[in-house]
Amino acid sequence: MPETASAEHPPAGESRLQRSVVLVGLMGAGKTSVGRILAARLGIDFVDADTEIEAAAGESIEEIFASRGEAVFRQGERRVIARLLSGPPRVIASGGGAYMDADTRARIAASGVSVWLKADLDTLVKRISRRGGRPLLKGRRPREVLARLIEERYPVYSEADIRIETGEDPPETVAERIVEALEDHLGLAPLARNDAPPGQRRRAWKSPAGGHRRHRRRSRPGDGKR
Repeated sequence: MPETASAEHPPAGESRLQRSVVLVGLMGAGKTSVGRILAARLGIDFVDADTEIEAAAGESIEEIFASRGEAVFRQGERRVIARLLSGPPRVIASGGGAYMDADTRARIAASGVSVWLKADLDTLVKRISRRGGRPLLKGRRPREVLARLIEERYPVYSEADIRIETGEDPPETVAERIVEALEDHLGLAPLARNDAPPGQRRRAWKSPAGGHRRHRRRSRPGDGKR
């Protein structure tokens, strides 16, 4: 028998989420792959900030870095994320350096929920080896660059509202853990759509080592009321 909509279960095309979810983390953390699945689970749109930057500039990220420099890219990145946050709730995959900008962090804190996808160095190296187009890695040793970025950025990423240890888990599992963390953080349950494909519906999750997701809740004015 098909599921019916109720006050407890948002129907297809409707979400109780009133804030955008901004995924932060280093290149290779899985922001895009997890973000697409998460958006489908929440019944909202997914947008990749880097893709939006490329569309606005008419150039690829690599071309922007080469022709205009990183500083110009960061300025455009700041504007694009501010625009995305001013729109309806959506899942936003941000670039690895976006959350390092203090103004961007403040905008996300005011209008969204930040979710840090944390992965260890070995996992990141393995993932980024599958694709190119990473300006920060061009002509450099990926492991050395990523190790330096971990040291520089992880202390700032730790300011995110929610932290998810991704490990070797598939994107579907990570997305499900984010849904649960969002429900706890915002005090809104359930957030997920009730028409998701059977393989993406709520299921109990436990890591191979028996670990649990880690997140922390910050009270916000109007949580659950906006």
